[in-house]
Amino acid sequence: MVFAESPDPGAPPPWFAQALAVPAKRAAVDVDGTTIAYRCYGDRGEDGAILLVHGGAAHARWWDHIAPLLADGHQVIAVDLSGHGDSGRREAYTLDQWAHEVMAVAADAGFDEPPIVIGHSMGGFVTLRAASIYGARIAGAVAIDSPVRDITPEQRAARDRRAFGPLKVYPSAEAAMARFHPIPDQPALPFIVEHVARTSIREVGGGWSWKFDPRIFARHQLTPALLTRLDCRVALFRAEHGIVSPQVSDVMYDRLGRLAPVIEIPAAGHHVMLDQPLALVTGLRTLLSDWDHSTPATRR
Repeated sequence: MVFAESPDPGAPPPWFAQALAVPAKRAAVDVDGTTIAYRCYGDRGEDGAILLVHGGAAHARWWDHIAPLLADGHQVIAVDLSGHGDSGRREAYTLDQWAHEVMAVAADAGFDEPPIVIGHSMGGFVTLRAASIYGARIAGAVAIDSPVRDITPEQRAARDRRAFGPLKVYPSAEAAMARFHPIPDQPALPFIVEHVARTSIREVGGGWSWKFDPRIFARHQLTPALLTRLDCRVALFRAEHGIVSPQVSDVMYDRLGRLAPVIEIPAAGHHVMLDQPLALVTGLRTLLSDWDHSTPATRR
């Protein structure tokens, strides 16, 4: 796909429209009594499968403009973790349960080989936890701006009661969308924000509300003690203006056995897919094209 610029600065660029036009197959699987929804892009390719994991209070469609750009040679799947998006809810949520859901989706999708799992923010915690539990059943793990030494900004906002409290009901879809903003707040491309906001709400009795379950934030954290050398390839992405500092990157790098490349996305905020999507895609494509240097020593 060619990354062409739009002749109208106020309109979405052609690459974005083309990405959203790529058909996505919708599917779901029951995992421990809860329906887990996911979206599939592309066909099975010779380069294996990619599974995308969203951040806290987000959902699979945050990847709508990213997944098709990774689907050349890969089958790409974006999952709605329980308590998010179009998936069902649970009484309680844990990283281990979400990691289990990721692997259940991979199995239901019929992946022939272990997938590469890519997670953003809280989804990076889920990705790294899945890699630590399932080992070689995952071909590679990528965490994007996921600081293991701190809680995510979404969790902090929920804890401080600044956001993500009891879900409000808005009289119209437009009124709900007008309240959408990323946490932490950051510059973002308006056409991406509009798409993500529109896919983040559902019609409920009396109006429109958000899709996520506020209880998702009442759970344990991924601490450095849980981050150990993994039996799969691993890489860390950090946003230049995100929440993973160079010092936190160093801690994660050391805990992972000093084998994980650390890749910075210039000029990006925490939600990289909202402000620097093409830089993110370029970084991921480059990493995936040759990952030999990050293969654990035990597998060489």
